[in-house]
Amino acid sequence: MNQKEQECFVGIDIAKSELVVAVRPTGAIQSFPNAQDGLSDLVEWLGPLCPTLVVMEATGGFSRAAVNALAMANLPVVAVNPRQVRDFARSVGLLAKTDAIDAHVIARFAEAVRPEERPLKDLDTQKLEELNTRRRQIVEMLTAEKNRLSEARGWARKDIQAHIAWLEKRLENANRELDDFITKSPLWRRKQTILTSFLGVGPVVTSTLLCGLPELGTLSGRKISALVGVAPFNRDSGKYRGRRSCWGGRARVRAALYMAALTAIRHNPVIRVFYQRLREAGKPFKVAIVACMRKILVTLNAMLKNNTCWNET
Repeated sequence: MNQKEQECFVGIDIAKSELVVAVRPTGAIQSFPNAQDGLSDLVEWLGPLCPTLVVMEATGGFSRAAVNALAMANLPVVAVNPRQVRDFARSVGLLAKTDAIDAHVIARFAEAVRPEERPLKDLDTQKLEELNTRRRQIVEMLTAEKNRLSEARGWARKDIQAHIAWLEKRLENANRELDDFITKSPLWRRKQTILTSFLGVGPVVTSTLLCGLPELGTLSGRKISALVGVAPFNRDSGKYRGRRSCWGGRARVRAALYMAALTAIRHNPVIRVFYQRLREAGKPFKVAIVACMRKILVTLNAMLKNNTCWNET
């Protein structure tokens, strides 16, 4: 039996209460509860198969426990962007959708594409990500309530004001917990010092980068830009030369970099001159601001790689 015949690829469709598992090339399918006992049974069931690769879609909290359980069992597991799997399904003409079909599609995707394994986030990074996500949720609720306040009257207005006051206290607590959690780690504290030395990068951007972009400081400027989604890609065919555009990447990190760029344009002399030069050359605002985001990202990446704080020169 050759190596290709021995290979085994597993696709897992994640739901709130159930994990549907498909295996290629045997076509076997099994389901497990998405709970601690179900995860233990899943690991025990997959062990004898010796899978070449286990792939599931990255679905936040629903998939995190499964990824951790499989990784702890030394199984080769990868969580991929759901868009990649959907695009793959359409490319091979699979339009129907059930949990079993999705699991088979993911297994087929694993066999055909073989996404590269990535280092699993440690527990501290996962905790930081949870804290940062909760902070963002509180900010979103605050924004929604403040928007409602302008049209509210009578009792509803008083209730919204009370809720806003409560949310503002929760936001203070969330900021304090984030800061305390980062300062407890010497490594993160050093990274925070380096990142916040850049004029335009504050605590919120720093925590977003630490938990949402752990690769920062380990990749080249080009790779880190493509990973975040601020690197323009060619759109050329034959003699046609299309407009370059950014695509994919990590939306939350881009949102944080956007706010950092807006601040840096005002307060960071290097970014301000860079932005003004682009605008004077006729570049649209969006093109100029994305270029600033990329310059900030590449600069922060170099600063962490070299373990040096910001210096204008």
